[in-house]
Amino acid sequence: MILQALNEYYGRLVEDSDSKISLPGFGDQSIHFVLVLNKNGNLLQVRDLRDSTGKKTIPIKMNVPEAVKRSSGISPNFMWDNTSYVLGADNKGNPERAIETFQSFKQLHHRLGDKMNDEGMKALLRFVDTWNPEKATELDHWDEMAGMNIVFQIDGELRYLHQSPDIKDAWLNHYRSKSSEKEGTCLITGKRLPIARLHANIKGVRDKGAQPGGASLVSFNKPSFLSYGKEQNYNAPINEQAAFAYTTALNYLLSSGSRQKVWIGDATTVFWTENESKIIEIMGNILESKNDSEVKDIRDFLNAVRTGKKPYDIDFDDKFYILGLSPNAARLSVRFWHVSTVGEMSARVVQHFDDLAICKSFDNDPEFPGMWQLLIETAALRKSENISPVLAGPLIRSVLTGSAYPSSLLSAIIGRIRADQKINYIRASLIKAYLNRNWRINKKSMEVTMALNKEETSTAYRLGRLFAALEKVQQDAIPGANSTIRDRYFGAASATPGVVFPQLLRLAQHHIQKAEYGRSVDKYIEEIVDGIKEFPPQLTLNDQGLFALGYYHQRREFYTKKENKEDSL
Repeated sequence: MILQALNEYYGRLVEDSDSKISLPGFGDQSIHFVLVLNKNGNLLQVRDLRDSTGKKTIPIKMNVPEAVKRSSGISPNFMWDNTSYVLGADNKGNPERAIETFQSFKQLHHRLGDKMNDEGMKALLRFVDTWNPEKATELDHWDEMAGMNIVFQIDGELRYLHQSPDIKDAWLNHYRSKSSEKEGTCLITGKRLPIARLHANIKGVRDKGAQPGGASLVSFNKPSFLSYGKEQNYNAPINEQAAFAYTTALNYLLSSGSRQKVWIGDATTVFWTENESKIIEIMGNILESKNDSEVKDIRDFLNAVRTGKKPYDIDFDDKFYILGLSPNAARLSVRFWHVSTVGEMSARVVQHFDDLAICKSFDNDPEFPGMWQLLIETAALRKSENISPVLAGPLIRSVLTGSAYPSSLLSAIIGRIRADQKINYIRASLIKAYLNRNWRINKKSMEVTMALNKEETSTAYRLGRLFAALEKVQQDAIPGANSTIRDRYFGAASATPGVVFPQLLRLAQHHIQKAEYGRSVDKYIEEIVDGIKEFPPQLTLNDQGLFALGYYHQRREFYTKKENKEDSL
């Protein structure tokens, strides 16, 4: 189903002239430099093609003849390659192998170009026949160019050599001549066609140890994976055209700058629709951080969905596909795959943000926090590399499928609060979302409100409110104190209130006597305690979440009252 959907998506992209999707036999590659030749094959200039407008210098993407799939052997690409193949030199300290790769590059181009009457090809053949690999280190930019990808250009021409119509035709004839000799029933099309022995690598899936050439989604590279004497991808028969289509479509979705992918933890998620839809742009904004104009688009879209409208003429019956991938040695792992409709997906996104909705701590708190903003609050030291891989995938799957949030989400948030005693807007939002969705799915008539609910009778919630009130008394009595009871007691109070609160209440009496507004806060404390029958010896994880929300709500209430009082002065 995954490969079929990607194959169909490729077909739609081919019909869209704006997509610039690669046609069979070609593919986008990262190109760093161009060798400028004259018509006699002499090297005139090495020109840097990289984009240096940002902080980092990055190669440009260029559509070139399709890359060969390499393991440890020597296989040259046509009209482009790295310096080892093109110049017979690199920075890997193995000059003998570099010479072998250069010779293979020369042989391929003579085999395809000797009979051509193209001036550009003739110049290239003269260059490879006369080039001395020992001179590579003397070239301009060599230190930066060594090992990088290179293309060719004839002096005075705007196009690159591989863009010549005659050279393209020569390549396509060679490409088609390599058609597999083995035929079989294709798993994607159901037709009996030549089967691809190898599938192109997939690039763009985030991996700390990623190979520059990417990794396979479908591959059989060990005897234990094979069956019935079939080798490599003959074990999963897919015809050559379909194999090219699904890999090209997936690489398109994963390409740099794509708004149809998002990196969350170790999972890379891509999404697309059956037909072109405005929902794709909106979904990209929803899953990642946004600017103010994008926030307005999201708000307008969600409000329209809530009221039953169809914004932007979106077809809610269109299929919506979501694929989550993660690295796994030489191949990719499918973390999740979900097929829905645009209408269902829109409703689930609305529900997700409704579940998250809570009063803000500061005006600049994100109205629609993206997935990374949510997950970073579960990570130690708020570092991306510390986001749990077993949490990222399940969380986004919960959002997109409408299922319960993973149980590890609440424990991760409570763990971070206990570690650093910080209950911010995002953490409170996640706790509220987790509890409300869990209760709704289990058909419990409970709900956490956006702001303070003085009518809530839950002991855990009231204990959180009480803790916030006791902290307020201390702050009023000792302004500017280096630490508060939150720094010393929050974790213990939320886990074992029966042990901690009697001590905190005794301490509060001293603070009330000192505080300027002690008596008024004392009445507030009395009102909260009046609804608490007992201080339980311990609280469950869900109750600890309620405790944190009671604390957060009560703190916001105190802060709001203070703001209102200052505004009235």
